[in-house]
Amino acid sequence: SQVAVSWRPSAEFAGNLYRGEGTLPASPQDVWECIKPVAGGCRTKWDQNVKAFEVIEAVSDAASVCRTTTPSAFMRIISPREFVDVVLMKQYEDGTMLSAATNVEHPQCPPQPNLVRGFNYPCGCFCVPSPGEPERTQLLTFFQTDLGGYLPQSVVDSFFPANIITFYSNLTKALKTLKA
Repeated sequence: SQVAVSWRPSAEFAGNLYRGEGTLPASPQDVWECIKPVAGGCRTKWDQNVKAFEVIEAVSDAASVCRTTTPSAFMRIISPREFVDVVLMKQYEDGTMLSAATNVEHPQCPPQPNLVRGFNYPCGCFCVPSPGEPERTQLLTFFQTDLGGYLPQSVVDSFFPANIITFYSNLTKALKTLKA
Protein backbone atom coordinates (compact mmCIF):
# COMPACT_ATOMS: atom_id res chain seq x y z
CA SER A 1 0.00 0.00 0.00
CA GLN A 2 1.23 3.47 -0.85
CA VAL A 3 1.50 5.77 2.15
CA ALA A 4 1.62 9.54 2.09
CA VAL A 5 3.19 11.14 5.16
CA SER A 6 3.01 14.86 5.83
CA TRP A 7 3.58 17.07 8.84
CA ARG A 8 3.37 20.59 10.15
CA PRO A 9 4.14 22.28 13.46
CA SER A 10 1.71 21.21 16.18
CA ALA A 11 -0.58 23.78 17.74
CA GLU A 12 -0.47 21.72 20.97
CA PHE A 13 3.24 21.43 21.80
CA ALA A 14 6.73 22.19 20.49
CA GLY A 15 6.80 19.26 18.05
CA ASN A 16 5.00 18.29 14.85
CA LEU A 17 1.60 16.93 13.92
CA TYR A 18 2.17 13.97 11.57
CA ARG A 19 -0.43 12.66 9.15
CA GLY A 20 -0.30 9.28 7.45
CA GLU A 21 -2.70 8.32 4.69
CA GLY A 22 -2.92 5.03 2.84
CA THR A 23 -5.38 2.62 1.30
CA LEU A 24 -5.38 -0.91 2.65
CA PRO A 25 -6.55 -4.05 0.82
CA ALA A 26 -9.10 -5.09 3.46
CA SER A 27 -12.55 -4.19 4.81
CA PRO A 28 -12.85 -1.42 7.43
CA GLN A 29 -13.91 -4.12 9.96
CA ASP A 30 -10.70 -6.09 9.36
CA VAL A 31 -8.52 -2.98 9.56
CA TRP A 32 -10.31 -1.95 12.77
CA GLU A 33 -9.80 -5.43 14.21
CA CYS A 34 -6.04 -4.96 13.79
CA ILE A 35 -5.74 -1.41 15.12
CA LYS A 36 -8.44 -1.01 17.77
CA PRO A 37 -7.01 -0.04 21.17
CA VAL A 38 -8.33 -2.84 23.35
CA ALA A 39 -6.75 -5.13 25.94
CA GLY A 40 -5.78 -8.43 24.33
CA GLY A 41 -6.13 -6.92 20.85
CA CYS A 42 -3.78 -7.86 18.04
CA ARG A 43 -1.97 -4.51 18.00
CA THR A 44 0.81 -5.80 20.28
CA LYS A 45 1.49 -8.65 17.83
CA TRP A 46 2.10 -6.63 14.66
CA ASP A 47 2.83 -3.04 15.73
CA GLN A 48 6.53 -2.88 16.56
CA ASN A 49 5.90 0.28 18.63
CA VAL A 50 3.45 -1.37 21.00
CA LYS A 51 5.10 -3.69 23.48
CA ALA A 52 2.16 -3.78 25.91
CA PHE A 53 -1.28 -2.23 26.06
CA GLU A 54 -3.50 -2.25 29.13
CA VAL A 55 -6.78 -0.68 30.09
CA ILE A 56 -6.37 1.09 33.43
CA GLU A 57 -9.99 2.16 33.73
CA ALA A 58 -13.01 1.57 31.48
CA VAL A 59 -14.90 4.86 31.70
CA SER A 60 -17.72 3.75 29.34
CA ASP A 61 -18.25 1.42 26.38
CA ALA A 62 -16.53 3.97 24.18
CA ALA A 63 -13.96 5.57 26.50
CA SER A 64 -11.12 4.19 28.58
CA VAL A 65 -7.87 5.19 30.19
CA CYS A 66 -5.06 3.11 28.72
CA ARG A 67 -1.36 2.61 29.23
CA THR A 68 0.86 1.80 26.27
CA THR A 69 4.46 0.68 26.67
CA THR A 70 6.85 0.97 23.74
CA PRO A 71 10.13 -0.88 23.21
CA SER A 72 13.39 0.88 22.47
CA ALA A 73 13.56 2.14 18.91
CA PHE A 74 15.75 3.73 16.30
CA MET A 75 18.81 1.56 17.01
CA ARG A 76 18.14 1.99 20.74
CA ILE A 77 18.67 5.76 20.57
CA ILE A 78 15.07 6.01 21.78
CA SER A 79 14.70 4.12 25.06
CA PRO A 80 11.48 2.33 26.14
CA ARG A 81 8.59 4.62 26.94
CA GLU A 82 5.12 4.60 28.42
CA PHE A 83 2.07 6.66 27.51
CA VAL A 84 -1.13 7.08 29.52
CA ASP A 85 -4.07 8.25 27.46
CA VAL A 86 -7.80 8.62 27.51
CA VAL A 87 -8.97 6.75 24.41
CA LEU A 88 -12.29 7.22 22.67
CA MET A 89 -13.74 4.86 20.05
CA LYS A 90 -16.62 5.74 17.77
CA GLN A 91 -18.38 4.37 14.72
CA TYR A 92 -20.15 6.71 12.31
CA GLU A 93 -23.22 5.99 10.17
CA ASP A 94 -21.15 5.79 6.97
CA GLY A 95 -19.13 2.94 8.52
CA THR A 96 -16.10 5.06 9.43
CA MET A 97 -14.46 3.91 12.65
CA LEU A 98 -12.39 6.25 14.78
CA SER A 99 -10.07 5.87 17.71
CA ALA A 100 -8.81 9.10 19.27
CA ALA A 101 -6.55 9.66 22.26
CA THR A 102 -4.81 12.29 24.32
CA ASN A 103 -2.56 12.13 27.38
CA VAL A 104 -4.03 12.09 30.86
CA GLU A 105 -2.80 11.69 34.42
CA HIS A 106 -4.22 8.72 36.32
CA PRO A 107 -3.70 7.89 40.02
CA GLN A 108 -3.35 4.15 39.26
CA CYS A 109 -0.62 4.88 36.75
CA PRO A 110 2.26 6.85 38.25
CA PRO A 111 5.37 7.13 36.06
CA GLN A 112 7.50 3.96 36.13
CA PRO A 113 11.13 4.48 37.17
CA ASN A 114 12.53 2.36 34.32
CA LEU A 115 10.52 4.06 31.55
CA VAL A 116 10.45 7.56 30.07
CA ARG A 117 6.94 9.03 30.22
CA GLY A 118 5.91 10.33 26.82
CA PHE A 119 2.82 12.37 26.00
CA ASN A 120 0.38 11.96 23.16
CA TYR A 121 -1.41 15.15 22.19
CA PRO A 122 -4.76 14.73 20.39
CA CYS A 123 -4.17 11.94 17.90
CA GLY A 124 -6.12 9.20 16.23
CA CYS A 125 -6.91 6.78 13.43
CA PHE A 126 -9.82 6.91 11.01
CA CYS A 127 -10.82 3.75 9.09
CA VAL A 128 -12.84 5.09 6.16
CA PRO A 129 -14.77 2.75 3.84
CA SER A 130 -14.05 3.08 0.11
CA PRO A 131 -17.46 3.55 -1.56
CA GLY A 132 -18.26 0.58 -3.79
CA GLU A 133 -15.09 -1.26 -2.72
CA PRO A 134 -15.91 -3.31 0.39
CA GLU A 135 -12.38 -4.80 0.51
CA ARG A 136 -10.60 -1.45 0.55
CA THR A 137 -10.17 0.96 3.44
CA GLN A 138 -8.62 4.37 3.59
CA LEU A 139 -6.69 4.72 6.83
CA LEU A 140 -5.86 8.19 8.10
CA THR A 141 -3.54 8.39 11.09
CA PHE A 142 -2.62 11.47 13.08
CA PHE A 143 0.23 11.51 15.58
CA GLN A 144 1.52 14.35 17.73
CA THR A 145 3.70 12.78 20.33
CA ASP A 146 6.14 14.29 22.76
CA LEU A 147 8.53 11.39 23.29
CA GLY A 148 9.80 13.00 26.49
CA GLY A 149 13.36 12.55 27.71
CA TYR A 150 16.23 14.37 26.06
CA LEU A 151 16.14 13.46 22.40
CA PRO A 152 17.67 15.72 19.76
CA GLN A 153 14.92 17.14 17.52
CA SER A 154 16.71 15.70 14.48
CA VAL A 155 16.22 12.17 15.88
CA VAL A 156 12.51 12.82 16.48
CA ASP A 157 12.07 14.38 13.02
CA SER A 158 13.61 11.40 11.25
CA PHE A 159 11.94 8.79 13.49
CA PHE A 160 8.29 9.67 12.90
CA PRO A 161 7.95 9.63 9.08
CA ALA A 162 9.88 6.34 8.79
CA ASN A 163 7.88 4.94 11.67
CA ILE A 164 4.53 5.80 10.07
CA ILE A 165 5.54 4.08 6.82
CA THR A 166 6.55 0.96 8.81
CA PHE A 167 3.22 1.09 10.68
CA TYR A 168 1.30 0.87 7.38
CA SER A 169 3.50 -1.88 5.96
CA ASN A 170 3.30 -4.00 9.14
CA LEU A 171 -0.47 -3.44 9.25
CA THR A 172 -0.78 -4.59 5.61
CA LYS A 173 1.14 -7.79 6.52
CA ALA A 174 -1.07 -8.34 9.58
CA LEU A 175 -4.20 -8.01 7.43
CA LYS A 176 -2.91 -10.69 5.04
CA THR A 177 -2.35 -13.00 8.03
CA LEU A 178 -5.83 -12.22 9.37
CA LYS A 179 -7.44 -13.23 6.05
CA ALA A 180 -5.31 -16.35 5.51
